[in-house]
Amino acid sequence: MRITTVLFRRNRLPNGHLFRGKDRLVKQVERKHLNRIKQDFDIEEQNMLYLRFPYLTEAESSGHAKALGKQEQKFNEIIEQRRRYFKEDVTLYERLKHLRVTEGWE
Repeated sequence: MRITTVLFRRNRLPNGHLFRGKDRLVKQVERKHLNRIKQDFDIEEQNMLYLRFPYLTEAESSGHAKALGKQEQKFNEIIEQRRRYFKEDVTLYERLKHLRVTEGWE
């Protein structure tokens, strides 16, 4: 019984991929979809308003960052991270100095 319902259902579906091509299945636009798009546009407009009228001007923003020493602190943190990430420089002489054990003075 279940296999027949699956086979009968198959005839109502489009050929090939469900949502691509000539015989595709097109979803109906509902009220919730339109409301979601309107809500997205409202959020985008609010973000653009904040970007157009910032809380601080550029001069005020750079002034408070210098007063707090944030740029120097951030620079020091970046340098410290690079030191931890990269190994110290090693020369070829230091790498191969264990081979010079049997070498005599003269």
